Amino acid sequence: MQKGWVVGCAFAFGMGAVSFSCAADDAELRLGVGADYSRGTYGGSTESSTLSIPFTARYELDRWTYKVTVPWLEVKAPADVIPGLGRVDNSGKSKRRNFAGTKTETGLGDIVGAATYNLWYDDDLERGLDLTGRVKLPTADAGKGLGTGSTDFGLQADTYRSFDQLTLFAGVGYTFFGHSDYVELKNAVNYGIGASRKMNERDSLGASLDGRQKASVGGAPQREVTFFWNRRADRDTRLQAYVLFGLANGSPDFGLGVSAAKTF
Repeated sequence: MQKGWVVGCAFAFGMGAVSFSCAADDAELRLGVGADYSRGTYGGSTESSTLSIPFTARYELDRWTYKVTVPWLEVKAPADVIPGLGRVDNSGKSKRRNFAGTKTETGLGDIVGAATYNLWYDDDLERGLDLTGRVKLPTADAGKGLGTGSTDFGLQADTYRSFDQLTLFAGVGYTFFGHSDYVELKNAVNYGIGASRKMNERDSLGASLDGRQKASVGGAPQREVTFFWNRRADRDTRLQAYVLFGLANGSPDFGLGVSAAKTF
């Protein structure tokens, strides 16, 4: 396979981050860890905060890229706020979290697995198209408000085009939400557009606008802008940092994160 930019938009716990990697013929295993923090009122009067420590494993082989994310969470929020959804209406469900004020809970988050296929890449024009399938397993404790307790499936298409040092990208996806005892979920479309510019041999800077339809009854749409920095510290080590600003009630008001990954 000829070299090309593989572009992915990650929607996790209400925080969007964009990552870039260069796919090649040789098999490649990359392990990483990060820290993501966000806070917001989600259209209410009480502020919520989420800290996520995601551990990632990524394996690339020819046109395929496989990724697994295992997060640890600390969530401080009212009973009606769920990471990744924001404020929800759970009045009609059989199980509810009923307490006044905010409560802090910690534990394993939902494990997410994804497989991306590089459907097409034009080396002369430096443009391509990737297709991704994703599954979210309900490993988070929904009773603690760390997740929804549902098994969700997603499909996404990403396209990208490079012009010398500048890369433009856009994507659209759809999530099929499963059954939850705690919240009534609705299937939703997500989208993202952005650009990244290579500043030198190691660093690149970029920005993206990401959004999603409201995914629950009583919830709100998500929309946020993210500014990010990527550095290739050496041949096998990559660093990333981002800052996020929410533009809709379904998104956090503010978020930031860092991550590091090493190739083996």
